[in-house]
Amino acid sequence: MTDIATASAYVPEAGTITMFSTGWCGYCARLKQQLTKDGISYTDVNIEEVAGTAEIVESVNGGNQTVPTVIFPDGSSATNPSLAEVKARLAV
Repeated sequence: MTDIATASAYVPEAGTITMFSTGWCGYCARLKQQLTKDGISYTDVNIEEVAGTAEIVESVNGGNQTVPTVIFPDGSSATNPSLAEVKARLAV
């Protein structure tokens, strides 16, 4: 029997986010740059390199592998969120 990862396995600690991305995604690179500039901690998970994570992204995006997909500390997710949305949802 194989363990299948779920989004709940990637729920981050308070004040940080988990971002599912790819190496070629321009929107991902932009959001990472903005988060770094604003001092917001994040864990980057490349869905092309980490087994099972593309399926997690699909599960929260209606079957689509859309990145960046972000998981927040409350377990909710957002697809291609703006920096302002991330900051608001983290209450930063």
